[in-house]
Amino acid sequence: MSPPGRPKGEYRSARLTIDELIGGRRRSGDGDPRRIVLDGEAIDYRLVRAKRRSIGMQIGTEGLTVRASRWVSIRDIEAALRDNATWIVRQLAEWRALRRDVLPDEWKTGATIVLQGRELSLAVAPARRKDIAADLINLTILHPSPHDERALATFVVRWLKDEALRFVAPRVADCAARIAAGSPPVKLSNARSEWGSCNRKGEIRLSWRLIQLPPELAQYVVAHEVAHLVELNHSPRFWALVERLYPGHAAARRALSAWSMLLE
Repeated sequence: MSPPGRPKGEYRSARLTIDELIGGRRRSGDGDPRRIVLDGEAIDYRLVRAKRRSIGMQIGTEGLTVRASRWVSIRDIEAALRDNATWIVRQLAEWRALRRDVLPDEWKTGATIVLQGRELSLAVAPARRKDIAADLINLTILHPSPHDERALATFVVRWLKDEALRFVAPRVADCAARIAAGSPPVKLSNARSEWGSCNRKGEIRLSWRLIQLPPELAQYVVAHEVAHLVELNHSPRFWALVERLYPGHAAARRALSAWSMLLE
């Protein structure tokens, strides 16, 4: 989607951001933090002053964001929140339910980790050589220092990144070949606000956290970014190209919003 007042052709890069999936633009520190009690529950929200006629409410990974013009009083804003209290509390509960521990808080046997959409249990064992193997239930980690959680975390995250590159690289090449877009360079990203990006140089960056997504959703992200090699915008032509590379892309795009916690 083009920013207001900017022609589509002036995009410097095109990104598949989490903001695109849940609506609005996420800016760190945007707005003033406030708190209100709704249906007996203390609700934190962020108030953003913007030019608009109505009071807007948005709920996503960052909680509740309220947008209103400067001339709207706090009293009127909070009255609107109380009028929508039931909806707000219900939506916040649904978003909290979507959250899951994607990386362990403690790197030890029994902790959980998400890999390709599945929640696995860590099984840590001592060994002379480091190794990792995944099955349907466990992610088995062999390590010379099985009680060193920092060392285990570093080893597993490095393995996840290697797996991510092994997953995305051939899929990027395949999609690019289907639209005669050449063979673009692919790099992994640590970005916390986007699944992937493509710039005017034809360089594609993809979040290493794609390896934690269900494979079909990771494939959609790949198709999305490869389509930007031809259409560096979000025009109808772009979405038609995405559909060609990933039939039924709209459903995948909606499903991806449930995995937004991977980027936090």
